[in-house]
Amino acid sequence: MAKPRVEIEYCSQCRFILRASWLAQELLMTFGDELGEVALKPGTGGIFEVRLDGERLWNKKEAGRFPEPKEIKQLIRDRIAPAMDLGHSDRK
Repeated sequence: MAKPRVEIEYCSQCRFILRASWLAQELLMTFGDELGEVALKPGTGGIFEVRLDGERLWNKKEAGRFPEPKEIKQLIRDRIAPAMDLGHSDRK
């Protein structure tokens, strides 16, 4: 069975690559064994979207802000490893 794939599409014009790569690093450190891939996809028009196996988890334009890493970690955990403890990033 293939492991899940996370895709972070970021606006290259806006230089969101640093935020996207930092988030990718956070996800790989948290879900290293559970994820098959974290991909960075350049885009335009102010985009910042996070997808898990094609399902959109976060859209900056809809939310009106960038996601906090813990929000993305919780959304991914709830789908791929519901029993996983995220430690300090977990909901209280």
